[in-house]
Amino acid sequence: MTTTELFLIAMLIVFSVPYLVWRVLRTDYWMPLVVVQIVGGVLLGPGVLGALLPEWHKAVFNPQVITALNGVAWWAVMIFVWIAGIELDISQAWARRRETGVTAGLALFVPLLFGCGAALLMLSWRNGWAGANGQTWQVVLGIGMACAVTALPILVLLMEKMAILRAPIGQRILRYASLDDVAIWGVLALILLDWERVERQAGFLIAFAAAAAAMRWLMVRLAERDRWYVGLIWLAAAGLAADWAGLHFMVGAFLAGAVLDSKWFDQPRMDLFRDHILLAVMPVFFLSTGLRTNWEMGGTAVIGAALLLLAASVAGKLAGVHLAGRILGWGKGEATLIGWLLQTKALIMIIFANILLDRQVISAETFTALLLMAVLSTMLTTPIVAPRLKRMEGLIRQTH
Repeated sequence: MTTTELFLIAMLIVFSVPYLVWRVLRTDYWMPLVVVQIVGGVLLGPGVLGALLPEWHKAVFNPQVITALNGVAWWAVMIFVWIAGIELDISQAWARRRETGVTAGLALFVPLLFGCGAALLMLSWRNGWAGANGQTWQVVLGIGMACAVTALPILVLLMEKMAILRAPIGQRILRYASLDDVAIWGVLALILLDWERVERQAGFLIAFAAAAAAMRWLMVRLAERDRWYVGLIWLAAAGLAADWAGLHFMVGAFLAGAVLDSKWFDQPRMDLFRDHILLAVMPVFFLSTGLRTNWEMGGTAVIGAALLLLAASVAGKLAGVHLAGRILGWGKGEATLIGWLLQTKALIMIIFANILLDRQVISAETFTALLLMAVLSTMLTTPIVAPRLKRMEGLIRQTH
């Protein structure tokens, strides 16, 4: 068969199988379609389907097909991260800076400590968790930050389904998650800092600041329709420059979006655009992510590490938010509800882990453990939060 035919077979599988599982089993309550697609990518990877049907797997997912899939996946995730950067609004966080700063700071710092502790346990347990280029501090900080991440885009989707996104409680949670989102990319830049290329990276940041100022000047003078096209040109340029500097193209994608104002774009159109990206191309990213999973260390070790990281992530997030609630005088049950929503991992953590794997900071086995942790974390959210929301209707309308 030709490469085109094999590519289309892969596309047929990645779009049909997760959708059928999602619809037939009606998993939306505890496993939204995006999570089913992530799990589907893992099952289609070398550790599961590749082990069951090795010859067929090698034939369909040959190097040419994987290269084509990766190209689609790179552009898909760049657009997705760019949108997340555009929608990042820290003005509300600044307006309520004490409450937001305390909550976001503790919601990030405490699970970061828990995650770093779990990483140290993993490294002392056995070798193989660090990547070829990963120094101990990078591995520990990377795993720790993966445990502290909140998946802002998926959090938006979950809260929209729970009908709390536009409610005061939903807007509060968005403020906390948005502030942490900035910190996550800052820590990632620190982990990726290459002292051999520090001059190039510093040059990128200086040039990017100047280019961002010029882009902002230009965007306000363009019609809204033109802003979309120019924005995508800006995305490709920023991603290229960041990757050339050694900071990874997804760091550039986030920065390209973060310097643009969401008010320059029609909000309903932006919501549709994000939904269309999730529908049409992000499943390819989930497949390409699944193809990177690795169980060579042994399924028991990887699953054990995933459960350890899940415990550190959930316990750390809940502990941090409860501490914030005690400082700020929140009502009963408020911190638990907010903590469970903020511990949602899914996409952003998977993107974060992909970057660490690309730069060989972590090993493929660590990536697999982090991927499983992200899936389990997201699956827990709705079944735990939804019943609490029904018992706490007053909190939904409460402002701080």
